Amino acid sequence: MSTLLLWITDVLHLAIQLYIILIIVRAVISWVSPDPSNPIVRFLYRVTEPILRPLRHRLPDLGGLDISPMVVILVLWLAQSVLLGWLREMADGLR
Repeated sequence: MSTLLLWITDVLHLAIQLYIILIIVRAVISWVSPDPSNPIVRFLYRVTEPILRPLRHRLPDLGGLDISPMVVILVLWLAQSVLLGWLREMADGLR
């Protein structure tokens, strides 16, 4: 059971890391006015927009500065630290 829990922890860690990378790439690409018909740009927007859009509407307007990617990354790092740490401790307790 502990091996399965450690495997789940590793998969979640990888998924969170990949999502953070996608958010960073999207933010960097947005600085250069990307072609919206580009398949990579469409993929990045399709994957990240469902998380960023609702948050963007709740954050204060900072004169065109979109801080929603930074907030999402901070929340993901916190979730990764707390949740994955808890899962690892649980797996260690099952050994």
